[in-house]
Amino acid sequence: MLPDIGEGIVECEVVTWHVAEGDTVEEDQTIVDVMTDKALVEITASEPGRIVRFHYAQGENARVHTPLYAYVPDEEAEAESAESTESGVTAPERKQAQPEYLSENRQEGDGKSDNRSGQDGRHGESRPRIPATPAVRRLLREHQLDIQAIAGSGRNGRVLKEDVLAYLKQSETRETDVTPDDAHKVGAAAETDKAAAEACAVASDVVSDEVRSSRLEAKAVPLKGVAAVMARRMVQASTQIPHFHYGDELDITDLLALRARLKVRAEQQGIRLTLMPFIMKAMALAVIEEPILNARLSEDESEILYQGACNIGMAVDSASGLMVPNVKGVERLSILEIAREVGRLTEAARSGRVAPADLKGGTLSISNIGALGGTYAAPIINQPEVAIVALGRTQRLPRFDGEGNVCARDIMTITWAGDHRIIDGGTIARFSNLWKHYLEHPDEMLLSLS
Repeated sequence: MLPDIGEGIVECEVVTWHVAEGDTVEEDQTIVDVMTDKALVEITASEPGRIVRFHYAQGENARVHTPLYAYVPDEEAEAESAESTESGVTAPERKQAQPEYLSENRQEGDGKSDNRSGQDGRHGESRPRIPATPAVRRLLREHQLDIQAIAGSGRNGRVLKEDVLAYLKQSETRETDVTPDDAHKVGAAAETDKAAAEACAVASDVVSDEVRSSRLEAKAVPLKGVAAVMARRMVQASTQIPHFHYGDELDITDLLALRARLKVRAEQQGIRLTLMPFIMKAMALAVIEEPILNARLSEDESEILYQGACNIGMAVDSASGLMVPNVKGVERLSILEIAREVGRLTEAARSGRVAPADLKGGTLSISNIGALGGTYAAPIINQPEVAIVALGRTQRLPRFDGEGNVCARDIMTITWAGDHRIIDGGTIARFSNLWKHYLEHPDEMLLSLS
């Protein structure tokens, strides 16, 4: 059954089946990826068994609480196999004798009945179950390893991540021990590959004109998943919210120097320290002085709802579309804690596997468009928030110092968009000036940290 994923989602797109009909699967093994309106979600096996049938093909929309796939648990598969052997009836014959059993139960939505139907007679040998976490089993699948081949060092023989990594390291060591005969074979293979490459080069010259002429093709691609939600929400926000924009520039020369000094220490803890944690922390401190930037308008537009935590979102250009995961409670976190969350959310968003909880509850948003290029942008507010800032590209530009001398400074342009229903120009200017002051004088920002 497709479980209730929450957020009021009633259907999901089936993106990728990771197994085939007839495959034997382990508990917690990833069966299928489904795309909701907000993120890619993994559906895993609840118990060991054998996949019998898929009820949806890739690209189709599956509704919540309807059968997603049929499977036979290990115990039942073994019992039915033994029964068919004793009676002299093979599993394919049994399937032909009950042709409507699976479809009848699919219409009724009885997932357990599905599990007992449609056998194709294939099953794996019974093996003792070796304990391991889903993450370890995923690592084993990625490297196409059999868990039986790895000695578990955990309690009750549990296979740990360290066991898998040690096994992979030993395998690499064995592969590097090449005998003279092996070296001769490798050399011959290299000559063969070189000849094949030359032949491909000649062939590519012949078809290059044909390839160039076929780079563009007319086609219609359905708008669905995250892209469809983004399209709908952008239209809704741009038409319902009266946007106004406020631009400025930040001198982040001193901030870059501070980050450079702290970067090594962060790397020692396995954290990649960018400018984003400083930008978020300064924003949370400025919110304390101007809390209306952290508010939202009620649905009937009769109240301003001030939020009790500063959850700052960051727009991420993922493969499946624009996502805005947010760091929760930035006002309570240290710079390193924010950096760790930024790294986690960025990686999750780019892989399309953001948890629904990371996508909801945002109170302010940042669009770091300057990381890709561009100096200015006019961002659209992430409703129901009331403000968003776009960060431009950092440039080394000439500026006058206090004594009138020209010097090189690192300048970042920023553009705010505010909801003019509850924010006026003076409010966002005061907020932006305080935020700017913290970023241009990071030593003073330290004095404001609680």
